[in-house]
Amino acid sequence: MALIIKSNIRKVVKELDKENSVSSVADEVGRELERKVEDILDDAIKRAKANGRRTVQARDL
Repeated sequence: MALIIKSNIRKVVKELDKENSVSSVADEVGRELERKVEDILDDAIKRAKANGRRTVQARDL
């Protein structure tokens, strides 16, 4: 699955880093972020199913 886009990670890190102390983002950050997002979505799917819904909603996250 390609949910996370590497160039977007760099952009967001730059926006969040108010002190400009981080100059780059390692490649493995994207892979790990992808895994975490998949885990979050997997849990959200389980919660929606447990509540008898076929739609994942923000509250499932």
